[in-house]
Amino acid sequence: MRPPIIVFDLDGTLVDTAPDLLDAMNHALARAGIDTIEDDGFRRHVGKGARVMLERATEAAGRTIAPPELDTMMTDFLDHYQANMPGRSKPYESVVAAIEKFRAADFLVAVCTNKVESSAKRLLRALGIDGLFSAICGQDTFPVRKPDPGHLYGTIDVAGGDRRHALMVGDSETDILTARNAGIPVVAVDFGYTDRPVAEFAPDRVISHYDEMDLDLVRNLLPRTSATG
Repeated sequence: MRPPIIVFDLDGTLVDTAPDLLDAMNHALARAGIDTIEDDGFRRHVGKGARVMLERATEAAGRTIAPPELDTMMTDFLDHYQANMPGRSKPYESVVAAIEKFRAADFLVAVCTNKVESSAKRLLRALGIDGLFSAICGQDTFPVRKPDPGHLYGTIDVAGGDRRHALMVGDSETDILTARNAGIPVVAVDFGYTDRPVAEFAPDRVISHYDEMDLDLVRNLLPRTSATG
């Protein structure tokens, strides 16, 4: 029997990456001769990906960008972001302790992110926590990406976990839809990158700190036949 598994989103759930993603966005904007964004409220766009961030930023500057120019900005964004990892990014408070607790209780732990796989692995390696995860799967790992359930199923399978005894943890509507589409329970964190309160998307639980995510919470969300005890 495969072991139970907890699958984390990355940006805004596992790691606070907003400062570095905003830095990369502003680098790309400056290279294109576009006004940079200093509004901290722009963090709400971080979870939507680099392309959407750049599109929103150019709209805010009153600029219309042709696809080839946007592609160049994307390259500048990614080059700057990867060259400066891990920068100011850091795991959220107590998340590493929570993961270690789950691993000690015989759970597998994995990452399912719409970040490019190589960037996700590079970031987690730079933070020294990549070894905690049985799989790190990104937007380009499979033919589909979140909210398609195939992305979550594929991550569980690569990790060697049991689809029937799996839990998703995320910060966005996309994460919650992914879990719902897969028929998997989902815990949402309320400190991530979303422009609406995450409770509005009806996750199974909402937490404000990883101290709240204990073994009892997880076991209560998994089917009673789970091998978690």
